[in-house]
Amino acid sequence: MAGDFNGRLTFTSCLFAALLSLTSLLLTAESQATALNAAASAPPPPPSSDTCNGIFISYAYTAGKKLPPNLKNDSTHQAYRFQSTLTVLNNGADELQSWRVFVGFQHDELLVSASNAVLADGTSLPAEVGNGTVFAGFPQSDLMSGIQTAGDLTQMEVQVNLIGTQFGAAPPGVPMPNNISLVNDGFLCPTPSMQGNATMLVCCTINPDAKSAVTVDSNFLPRQSGDLTIMYDVIRASQSNYWAQVTISNHNPLGRLDYWMLSWDWMRDEFIYTMKGAYPYVIDVTECIFGSQAGFYQGLDFSSVLNCQRRPTIVDLPLSKANDTNLGLIPYCCRNGTILPPEMDPSKSSSSFQMQVYKMPPDTNLSTLIPPQNWQINGTLNPSYKCGPPVRVSPSQFPDPNGLPTNVSAVASWQVVCNITQPKNMNPKCCVSFSSYYNESIIPCNTCACGCPDTSYTCSTVAQALLIPPEAQLVPFDNRTKLSVAWAELQHRPVPNPLPCGDNCGVSINWHLYTDYKRGWTARITLFNWEDTQFQDWFVAVEMDKAALGYQKAYSFNGTLLTSVNDTIFMQGLPGLNYLLGETNGSTDSDPRVPGKQQSVIAFTKKTTPGINVAGGDGFPTKVYFNGEECSLPHILPTGSSHTISSPIMLISFLLAVLVLMVKDQ
Repeated sequence: MAGDFNGRLTFTSCLFAALLSLTSLLLTAESQATALNAAASAPPPPPSSDTCNGIFISYAYTAGKKLPPNLKNDSTHQAYRFQSTLTVLNNGADELQSWRVFVGFQHDELLVSASNAVLADGTSLPAEVGNGTVFAGFPQSDLMSGIQTAGDLTQMEVQVNLIGTQFGAAPPGVPMPNNISLVNDGFLCPTPSMQGNATMLVCCTINPDAKSAVTVDSNFLPRQSGDLTIMYDVIRASQSNYWAQVTISNHNPLGRLDYWMLSWDWMRDEFIYTMKGAYPYVIDVTECIFGSQAGFYQGLDFSSVLNCQRRPTIVDLPLSKANDTNLGLIPYCCRNGTILPPEMDPSKSSSSFQMQVYKMPPDTNLSTLIPPQNWQINGTLNPSYKCGPPVRVSPSQFPDPNGLPTNVSAVASWQVVCNITQPKNMNPKCCVSFSSYYNESIIPCNTCACGCPDTSYTCSTVAQALLIPPEAQLVPFDNRTKLSVAWAELQHRPVPNPLPCGDNCGVSINWHLYTDYKRGWTARITLFNWEDTQFQDWFVAVEMDKAALGYQKAYSFNGTLLTSVNDTIFMQGLPGLNYLLGETNGSTDSDPRVPGKQQSVIAFTKKTTPGINVAGGDGFPTKVYFNGEECSLPHILPTGSSHTISSPIMLISFLLAVLVLMVKDQ
């Protein structure tokens, strides 16, 4: 009995042990399968510099802290200091010239300092970079390869230490960018990987389909195209100073500068001793006298120095100085700051000047030549430009000054490329009004078209501008109120309270649809200058998507249908009529001021534009430019169903309405 029991117990124990072994095997197999599946679906490990055979880029957040003021109830706008390190390492086979890296900042960052780099768009620090920014190398703009340097990291790698302020990303959160990538042409960058929560890595490799950017006969990058280029050519050099020629060239058919002002940052305590062809906006030697420059150049007469500002501003000289032996005699100089489009006059599409620059230790030797950084250029009533960093290019060639049939090479040359941009929150500087033969009201420029004016009276910045009668076009906005209100009441239109603000534009343009017949149509364009400054060699360009091909002639302007810009008609003043005068006083002291004015009728044919609906909107421009600046257009077009009663009756009624308003005011 006991033996049977012991036998059954032994059998049960063996069976239980077997089941445990089988279960263990099944669990082990399942665990291994799960691990294999997890390994298959897990993202690849982040790249490391050792495994990258291209350009290795890393962004590491290193430190941060809360900044005053302490906003307990507004965490979104709470400021925090951040410190980060951007590393760029050339692990490729070839030299990386003029490296540029994009960092996708996304926490409203304000960048205060950056070592070994500058912002590629020419903005000086501190700068808002919350939408991302591109860094360019300075002073080490080129990164050699390991092959070229036997693995010398000081020539292969650059580290950019960043310090700034970010908003809203409180600890333990880490304010990382959303992307980092190499901007240089010819490279492919995958999506960056994270190593922990404070380091972002990416390895960018050469695009096999891209063409090499390096010229065959030199190691210089080719010259780039842009709306405007600036050449910085060192033409003579000595140990302590050098002469540089700066040439500004306009390449955009609609680009232009009036009274240009050029600025940059000296990065090595340089200063301007003398100039020809241009002049500093401010003559200031304070920073030299109270700085290290006076201590080093003890024998130099600083009363003859022109400018010691770290960021000087340079302006052009007037035409009267072109042949001055001390200030002029430089090709393309002294044009009062005017640079025209090449289509308008190629000989006036460039401006040039020369300057003598003194260097400071440790750069006082022949071979150390460092161009200034953070270039910016702007004009009056002209488009805005963003300029990139100086890029070393092959030395420029100049005609021999002695008249010999040979060229003289510059010592060294750098190119700065600038392109037209529309800065955030930047207002236009000109506006357009629309009118037509089938509607007696003029649709004026938009309310606050060029920014809201600073007025002593209350006005609405959002109310739609009141329609005006034709007579009001020549009246300044401040003197137009009675006419506008009377016209609105006559047409039974609502009058907002307060009244809409003015357009606040220095130049306005009226486009009037003049006639429309079977085989063609005409328009009349009128330019109004409400500023005191006159415009010499002005131009206006109108883009017409459906009507441009029908352009025939501008009767009082010199008009051309551009081939380099689609659907655009370019117009300028005829010889002797190329001045748009400024605003002048009226006939008597009580009369309003009178704007400068230019006007022309433009003829179009319908033969080359079949199906065009002139009155339906095709007869109005889709873009208008004055001196390169894009103007604000009305939001609506004239209609043919509004108040088209006969002109004599309308005029009498309008005058009676104005008279009633004048009596009410007295």
